[in-house]
Amino acid sequence: MPLVVPVILGSVRSDRQGLRAARFVIRELESRGIEAPLVDPAELKLPLLDRMYKEYPRGEAPAVLEGLATLYRRSDAFLVVSAEYNHSIPPALSNTLDHFLEEYSWRPSGIVCYSAGQYGGVRAAMQLRAMMGELGASSIPSLLPIPRIGKALDEAGTAQDDWLPKAAKRFLDELVWYAEALQAQRAKGTPY
Repeated sequence: MPLVVPVILGSVRSDRQGLRAARFVIRELESRGIEAPLVDPAELKLPLLDRMYKEYPRGEAPAVLEGLATLYRRSDAFLVVSAEYNHSIPPALSNTLDHFLEEYSWRPSGIVCYSAGQYGGVRAAMQLRAMMGELGASSIPSLLPIPRIGKALDEAGTAQDDWLPKAAKRFLDELVWYAEALQAQRAKGTPY
């Protein structure tokens, strides 16, 4: 069975650049035979967190949360695409992630970060790394930062420089390694 790696996008802005990065990594994952559905908060329109998925009585969670829970339970890893807003995580991303907990457990996460400037969103990625660990989906050691995203990727998510596909290959090799290792360990059972 192929790996399942949802790509969780973090921005809901109308002119967001993150779709370029999401399209790029989805295509890279799919070229490896990996199922990579897009989790887009702009399409999901989740309410601000009032209750986590696990806090609803069984069968009473909103359909959008049930659908995400089903996807997350069959996932082998998560790939998070994050902008950097004021040196931090976008609020839509935090809200999207916070609706779940156990569904992330024992699965690695990879962080693709981006910005219009030269830092590529790494300041937000450091905070996101801590958050993903707390959720149970610890991030792999490498990041895939994309500085100057408007020049690095076109609207369709096609790389405009040679460095990006090379960096993505190494990053995704690492994510797949962790995903396969933890998939094998989950099959044996988890500590709790």
